[in-house]
Amino acid sequence: MKLWVDADAAPRDAKEVIYRAARRLKLETILVANGPLSIPANADTVSTIQVAAGADVADRYIAEQSERGDIAVTADIPLASKLVEKGVVVIDPRGEEYTPANIRGRLAARDFMDAVRGAGIQTGGAAPYDAKDKKAFAGALDRALTRALKNASRS
Repeated sequence: MKLWVDADAAPRDAKEVIYRAARRLKLETILVANGPLSIPANADTVSTIQVAAGADVADRYIAEQSERGDIAVTADIPLASKLVEKGVVVIDPRGEEYTPANIRGRLAARDFMDAVRGAGIQTGGAAPYDAKDKKAFAGALDRALTRALKNASRS
């Protein structure tokens, strides 16, 4: 099992939670981004992959390299949809887990809002990332890791 992070837009606070979990569980964790990333010196199981610049290059890399049973952190709904279909557990940095039961609705809402913005209508963006979001993410990641480790030990 690996933990994949769509790191281009992952909030710093979410990355801190990820680093702590990786250290605690000695979990192979891969941050993928279009630009250079720095990781803490004591994050022995964390690595970074810098992909070429361009739209969705990091997303494609994660979608191609991840495997059933892995966990991914992303706020990108189309990437989340591909990963859920593949059997990857997907959590967004605000603590929402994407599942086969909710991903189609989330993708439809995302596509609708994209069309609205494409028509020139101003929409509000996401609220700033705050302590409540960090706490929700930490809880969701902990639950997902606990389930995944249990499943891996049964195999």
